[in-house]
Amino acid sequence: MTTGTSLRMYLAAVALAVGATPALADQTGFSDMHNQARVGGKMCMTDHWHYGNGQGRTKAAAQKDAIGSWQSFTDFEYGSDWARFSKAVAKRVSCTQSGGGFSCQVEGRPCR
Repeated sequence: MTTGTSLRMYLAAVALAVGATPALADQTGFSDMHNQARVGGKMCMTDHWHYGNGQGRTKAAAQKDAIGSWQSFTDFEYGSDWARFSKAVAKRVSCTQSGGGFSCQVEGRPCR
């Protein structure tokens, strides 16, 4: 066998192995410590809430900041599969205006 043939066979084997590797979900494994159940087409935590706080000059900016806070911590704790506030259930958003801006708090049970 020539060096060129050996190299081609090696590259083909690597390509096959890479193509056969399953895509792994982005989860930390810590989500298994909480009870979970299907809600619609999503798997959700049934007994665990996450919270986020944010501030901004406008109500929309404060809400975005609070949701970012919720998503950031959820991603850190459970991985990005769980870190979309749009997928969370039992969501609550509350905002107050003070001085020249707004402060918002969000909460919800993470889902993937």
